[in-house]
Amino acid sequence: VHSPAHSGPTHLTVSADKNSARLGCFGWILVLVSLIIIAGTFPLTIFMCVKIVKEYERAVIFRLGRITDRKPKGPGLFFILPCTDTFVKVDLRTISFDIPPQEILTKDSVTVAVDGVVYFRIHCPISSVANVSNAHTSTRLLAQTTLRNVLGTKNLAELLSDREGISHSMQEALDEATDAWGIKVERVEIKDVKLPQQLQRAMAAEAEASREARAKIIAAEGEMKASRALKEASLVIAESPSALQLRYLQSLNSIAAEKNSTIIFPLPIDILQGFMPK
Repeated sequence: VHSPAHSGPTHLTVSADKNSARLGCFGWILVLVSLIIIAGTFPLTIFMCVKIVKEYERAVIFRLGRITDRKPKGPGLFFILPCTDTFVKVDLRTISFDIPPQEILTKDSVTVAVDGVVYFRIHCPISSVANVSNAHTSTRLLAQTTLRNVLGTKNLAELLSDREGISHSMQEALDEATDAWGIKVERVEIKDVKLPQQLQRAMAAEAEASREARAKIIAAEGEMKASRALKEASLVIAESPSALQLRYLQSLNSIAAEKNSTIIFPLPIDILQGFMPK
């Protein structure tokens, strides 16, 4: 019985259970012959019947090409029939792999090289064995195509600023696509985004010009504030002539504090007007 192409892993597992219950006349004959051989050569065949899987492993048993049980075996000891049973070990630990650098054309027509890392694990050993020939290789290839498809819909600014959102979108897409294979994608991370050298120089020049523009604006604002303060000070001095004399004395005090050999003493123009010819 072949399951339709659109059916999920649950339907495939139920069909396998029904098939295992109907081995057929010839299949049961082979099972009985295998049991007779085991009984006749006991205890030598006990070493061929007893298998061990580790805590992080599970065994999927095939009897005459059909999955014998809905649940995988393990961890610990389990028994098989040497002549009719085969089994496949499945590792349930989290596996990580690097996505090779992918040349991607962004939405705003900029070519960048992006690489990443993916963490995944197998949560359904039966689906990973029965629904795909090589779950690990298939997940690697799918991660590369998913990275290209997701980043092709982003512009360069989003790619550089929203890495967390892109990683989350990739994780959801990969998790949905690999669910039929019994695989759970736990995490996807964007490692590096490599820009062309010309684009790097252009972005550096743009950032430098922006910094210089901000510096000029700040300097102009400072000069404007200083001119306003000088204007207010001149108005105060004009209202009080003695304030100008105090300012002269403050200037002399600051010059003398610097230990200069030359002291410039300012004289009011009003004093010099008496010596000027009329």
